Amino acid sequence: MLKWPLLGLCIRSEPLLTIGCLWLSAASTQAADVRVYTDRAHPVSVPSGMSVVRLDEPTDVQAELSKNLPKDPAKASLLVQERLRSDGGQFNRRLSIAYQGVVQAWSLGILKLPAVVVDGRFVVYGDTDLTHALSLIQRYRGVHP
Repeated sequence: MLKWPLLGLCIRSEPLLTIGCLWLSAASTQAADVRVYTDRAHPVSVPSGMSVVRLDEPTDVQAELSKNLPKDPAKASLLVQERLRSDGGQFNRRLSIAYQGVVQAWSLGILKLPAVVVDGRFVVYGDTDLTHALSLIQRYRGVHP
C-alpha cells in the first residue's frame, strides 16, 4: 500500500473484486471501471450521471418505507405491505440496489470513506474530488505499470 501523507490518501493496488461502471476519465483515454463509495457525511464531487454508492442508502429507503406508520404492529405491517405493492416494486428494487452496494464495499474490504475504486485494483481513500482521485491513480499507474 502506497501512502501519501500530505494528501491523507492511500492507493491500494492489491487485487480487489472487479466491480463497476464504465467511465472514461479526463486524465486518461483508457476506459476504466470506477466506483465511488461514500455516505451522506462524506459528499464527493463527481460528474453528473456518474454512479455513486452511498452506504447509508439502505437506511434512507427503510426510513421512507417506515414513515408515519401507526403504533399498532399489525396495522403497521399491513401499511408496509400495501406500500410495497402499490409502488410496483420500487421500494424492493431500491433496497436491493442499496444493499448490493453495501455488499460490494464489504467484499472489497473498503477501509474508510470516501473510497474511489478503479479497475477493481486501485483505491484512493479520503479524496472528495473524483477528478483528483483519478489523476492520482493515473500518476501511480504511470510509475507502476
